[in-house]
Amino acid sequence: MKEILKIPIKANLYQHQQNACRFSCERFGILPSDVHSNGVALLMEMSCGKTITSIAIAGILHQHRHIKKILITAPLSILGVWEQEFARFADFPYQLTILKGSSSQKKEQLKKLHGNVLQIAVVNYESAWRLEKELIAFDADLIICDEAHKIKENRNSQSKAMHHLGDKARYKLLLTGTLITNKEIDVFSQYRFLNSEIFGTSFYVFRNRYFDMCGYGNHIPVFKKQMMDDFLQKMHSIAYRVTKAECLDLPEITEEIRAIELEPKSMKLYKQLEKDSFAELADSEVSAVNVLTKMLRLSQMTGGHLTDDEGDTTSVSTAKLDALSDILDTMFAEDKKLVIMARFVPELNDIQKLLEKKNIGYASVRGGISDRAEEIRKFQNDADCRVFVGQIAAAGLGITLTAASTMVFYSLDYSMSNFEQAKARIHRVSQTENCLYIYLIAKNTVDAKILRSLRDKVDLARTLVDDYRNGINPFQEKED
Repeated sequence: MKEILKIPIKANLYQHQQNACRFSCERFGILPSDVHSNGVALLMEMSCGKTITSIAIAGILHQHRHIKKILITAPLSILGVWEQEFARFADFPYQLTILKGSSSQKKEQLKKLHGNVLQIAVVNYESAWRLEKELIAFDADLIICDEAHKIKENRNSQSKAMHHLGDKARYKLLLTGTLITNKEIDVFSQYRFLNSEIFGTSFYVFRNRYFDMCGYGNHIPVFKKQMMDDFLQKMHSIAYRVTKAECLDLPEITEEIRAIELEPKSMKLYKQLEKDSFAELADSEVSAVNVLTKMLRLSQMTGGHLTDDEGDTTSVSTAKLDALSDILDTMFAEDKKLVIMARFVPELNDIQKLLEKKNIGYASVRGGISDRAEEIRKFQNDADCRVFVGQIAAAGLGITLTAASTMVFYSLDYSMSNFEQAKARIHRVSQTENCLYIYLIAKNTVDAKILRSLRDKVDLARTLVDDYRNGINPFQEKED
């Protein structure tokens, strides 16, 4: 008979969330288990409730008097979500502070975190490494690393800081739905933080064990298929994995590609830019960064804008905007709300001007928007607010947009993680309708290549470099 686990939370957890709590407590030694670990990965897809599950686990550890201090690291855009969710669900006393302002202000805020109730500090990754010394002195018993793919790069400052902090903590939770965003090597840095006994502390030992170095200059790690069983066994020994499809009765998804014809003049300009970009590669060091930089200008152009070396932007096409106008007319004839995602600021400006011209109420979240919560509330609850306009990188985390069931991707960035996060804004708990994703793809351009890599979860940068070295134009999509 299973031991009853008392969970101090103001909600009825779903079964998969209860299972995640039990799994964590077994690994942490609160419940009997043959496998113990001071770190647990909650590999729960978006909408599966990673945050509430983490709060429940923190509550259990607290009621067993195992923790007095918690450090939560997360992307800047979702720090406020943790404050809201603790207030909503935590059925135990705590004091939570989001570290804000200058470095000196954050240090002062940390010093004030003391008392008899559970002390919780919430900080973004960029600040964590700058405050590493002070956060080590804070001496958190539990560290929660949210959206942990942010520390997948082993050698950057914020990853190293999280490794050092993790070495000092009694317990650790790693939260992500996308542990492997591009390739298996992403796992090392995240598990180095979580439990250094799983894959060790040496990146090079890990790499040599699980990867062959291939390609031009032997710089591309290729996973050894014969090591797959060993790799997965180790990874999942301290990980609880659940997908939306397994645990939630979510609506179906339909995807639709709208092939957009650029105007003849615009297409001619695009082809010339593509030719020049390809030629420039021959005169420079071919690297992922270099190729992606060239691709950036091509992506901007398919969205209707061209930016020169001085940063001045010129409008060169309205093809996508015209297609969006038709979609808007159809949606509102059906009395439905709509979410529009785009990458570039000039595109967002064009979209908002179009909405204003059509006298359509909208909410918007992009880089630099301070009151995200009010914009989201307006879209979710205000009948006159018909459209949400989001910048993919800024509006992809920690928000719910289920007032709409259709999302238009006006343009795409190169991050598979950003892509999946953005899609999950409408396809989540509380969505009652089937979801439709519409991709505006300019024909015979880089758009198709970017979409394919995202949907196939392929490392776009590596593909582009390999294409070039094999004599293929990296900016052209291969025919099926």
